Amino acid sequence: MRPMHTRLSIKMAPLLSLFSVFFLFGPVLAQDMPYEDFLAQIQACPQQCRCPPNFPSAVYCDNRALKHIPNIPPHTQYLYLQNNLIEVLSEDALRNATELRWLNINRNKITNDGVEEGALKEMSHLAHLYMDDNLLTSVPSGLPSSLEQLRLSRNRISKIPPGVFSSLERLNLLDLQGNKLMDDGVTGVSLKGLKSLVQINLAKNQLNNMPLGLPPSTTQLYLDGNNIERIPSEYFKSLPKMAFVRLNRNKLGDGGISRNVFNISSILDLQLSHNQLTEVPTIPKGLEHLHLDHNKIKSVNGSDICPVSLGAAVDSSAPQLRYLRLDGNDIKPPIPSDVILCFRLLTSIVI
Repeated sequence: MRPMHTRLSIKMAPLLSLFSVFFLFGPVLAQDMPYEDFLAQIQACPQQCRCPPNFPSAVYCDNRALKHIPNIPPHTQYLYLQNNLIEVLSEDALRNATELRWLNINRNKITNDGVEEGALKEMSHLAHLYMDDNLLTSVPSGLPSSLEQLRLSRNRISKIPPGVFSSLERLNLLDLQGNKLMDDGVTGVSLKGLKSLVQINLAKNQLNNMPLGLPPSTTQLYLDGNNIERIPSEYFKSLPKMAFVRLNRNKLGDGGISRNVFNISSILDLQLSHNQLTEVPTIPKGLEHLHLDHNKIKSVNGSDICPVSLGAAVDSSAPQLRYLRLDGNDIKPPIPSDVILCFRLLTSIVI
């Protein structure tokens, strides 16, 4: 027969364990949620998921081969459902999760029909929605107005329904790379409402032309891996904050780039690698990084490409170019001295 003190120790173990958790994490919990809410959150944790006591507002249901979303506790702010077999974004399962700020449901099998009406609309705190690598054919409707980042890369999206972004005035990042968007799918009508957009990623789609209707707030534009042959001469005039432009792996030739198309003061980083250029385009004075590798350029002439006269390229008015990449062309080193004379701030040239 076990001694009395041993039996008492065994019975007290679970209580001591819970006390230890609260003792260790109590100060943190007090800042994040009341103790009663903490207990309710941990007790309501779905059996298929993990709810760490030191991060009670997060629920981890990733990599569990789930086919359905379990009922999510009401105090969840961060929900991880990536790498499962989920087909339906269920309104019932998310009904109580009105405090969600971050939802990651990447790499599942969600279709547009699987996004139930009202599943997301009432989530007034949701700022980050990640739905990469699913089976969507269009941007889903019913998105909450609180969204700041929307990632929908590597789906099968071929259209952006008119008005789908009309209430998303806070959205600053839109990732649509690796879809099936064509020119008629990206227009001023389809992008209407994105008043705060900073970054848009349309790489690896089926665009033949530069997308129209981008908001004036756009700062970063990613168009790698499309079929673009021409940039309209006035294209960037309506985009006064544009700083980063990526057009790698398109079909741009000299005739598709007019002389002053990039001549706006805001552009800092310009990438035109893996195109069909035979000449260096005109470089804006404020440009800091230029990628022209893997084109068909045979020579570089400082007097032709310098945005100011060589005699005026003193330190106070020198062009700002610091990085120039020219490898993968037909250029024979060394770089002509007039290029160095013009771009005095260059710290790296790859040839």
